[in-house]
Amino acid sequence: METTNVKAYGTVAADAPLKQMNIERRNITAKDIEIEILYCGVCHSDLHTAKNDWENTIYPAVPGHEIVGKVTKVGNEVTKLKVGDFAAVGCLVDSCKTCDNCKQDLEQYCSNGWVGTYNGEDKHLGGMTFGGYSEKIVVDEAYVLKVPANLDLAATAPLLCAGITTWSPLRHWKVGKGSKVAVVGLGGLGHMAIKLAKGLGAEVTLFSRSLNKEKDALELGADAVIISTDETQMSAVSGKFDLIIDTVPYVHDVNPYVGTLNTNGTLVLVGYLGGLEPILNTVPMIMGRKSVAGSLIGGIAETQEMLDFCGEHNIVSEIEIIKIQDINEAYERMLKSDVRYRFVIDMASLKS
Repeated sequence: METTNVKAYGTVAADAPLKQMNIERRNITAKDIEIEILYCGVCHSDLHTAKNDWENTIYPAVPGHEIVGKVTKVGNEVTKLKVGDFAAVGCLVDSCKTCDNCKQDLEQYCSNGWVGTYNGEDKHLGGMTFGGYSEKIVVDEAYVLKVPANLDLAATAPLLCAGITTWSPLRHWKVGKGSKVAVVGLGGLGHMAIKLAKGLGAEVTLFSRSLNKEKDALELGADAVIISTDETQMSAVSGKFDLIIDTVPYVHDVNPYVGTLNTNGTLVLVGYLGGLEPILNTVPMIMGRKSVAGSLIGGIAETQEMLDFCGEHNIVSEIEIIKIQDINEAYERMLKSDVRYRFVIDMASLKS
């Protein structure tokens, strides 16, 4: 297969900084779309992959799966978009298309293994896929999304991961007008959960350990803020919530939050992979048919639904735009939660 050499930013080892490198992109096939990347959001998964925190990174690695750009070429069988359109690519760029999950538009749960936008098995060129910290990307049209014309392109980028990761559970658990939703943690995921739940008509509460998050949460649309370390405040919301979206990205105690679920309520983990400490107490679950669940990004159709909804309600992320040359510093700031609430790379900086 013929390829084109393009500029990118990536790393060659867990202890090495990200720096400019060259990668190969396939030339378009009949169903492919080539996208000039204008903006790319910076996700915690990018950092975990770069640092091999999940012990599955194949180097060299080029992160980035919150991609917004302009279509520059299309294959002769492409019908979804045309040259000049704005397009987006999220966390996955391929799946088997034939398993039961794929047939139900649940490509993120592909039984044969979906292909991540980066550090996934590249079925076309071999080796691993490279992400959005690059000049352009070539993707099968089935995994490319349309961007509503009214949305700010840079602020749209984080919707492709932070947005869909919180939208999917809101939709699965049928959140709507009158629903009582709580969000644990106010970061890249948490601030999108608040915006989207509020957009769906829910009453939204933020759980936070920090008093200084209240002003931001209310400005984002939350109706209330509960300090999770305050026993009096926690008791006041016992048995209240239909759905709790837990966005905390590290090991933590979920037991205090389970008690705030109503009968049949669900706490869904979207930010953390791994064991829970201390152990999960099943008593309140059994006594109230309460659930603790997990959710992973969303399928392509659901992601497009989310983008369209955001277009209708003018919902985008709160962002800080950076140059690609500042990505290593941005990673350090992310570890300190020093961002409100998502970094987005202006990929024009890669050309300088």
